[in-house]
Amino acid sequence: MKIIFFINSKTVNLDKYNIKDIPGSSGRLDVISRCILAALMENDEFQEKVQVWAFLETYGTYIFNSEFFTYNYFPKNEINFTNYFVKFLQGERDLSLNLLSQVKESEMNLIDAISYFKDLNYSLYILSERGQNFFDLLSSIKEKKNIVFILGSQEDEYIYSKELSALKIPTISIGNQSYLASSVIRLLKLYLLAI
Repeated sequence: MKIIFFINSKTVNLDKYNIKDIPGSSGRLDVISRCILAALMENDEFQEKVQVWAFLETYGTYIFNSEFFTYNYFPKNEINFTNYFVKFLQGERDLSLNLLSQVKESEMNLIDAISYFKDLNYSLYILSERGQNFFDLLSSIKEKKNIVFILGSQEDEYIYSKELSALKIPTISIGNQSYLASSVIRLLKLYLLAI
């Protein structure tokens, strides 16, 4: 099974970025970083067959795939990862200076990417607290070969927008309890990729 996580953010802003206050100075890029690390890492190695597409309204679309990186040199903690990601977004792409220089950029926005993966016969799901119970659908989801999960922020109006609703993508929920997006990613991996 191949899993792709789409993470959409309208808030990331690096104009006042300060490594000493990443949450307050980056428009919550720390949340995006935490999600990417949760998706790509598994114990002391990279998680196979998982990608993250980060759609940052002000900065573009970035694709993270563990196949692009060397594990020993990959920034594995949130602060280091975020700092390298900020440098990448600010134009530092030299491999000798930036451990994330292998991140791929895409011209696709979220809607374009959804259409692209629909055409490739991926199964797509929006994750929301208002969706169908994931555990009721678990056995049918496990039968899928290729899946895209679309995550938004906790009160993300875009997840409930007319534009996204028009695409008729099933909405699923991990449960009534609120979880951090990175925790949702770990739970999905646990239930879908565990042997």
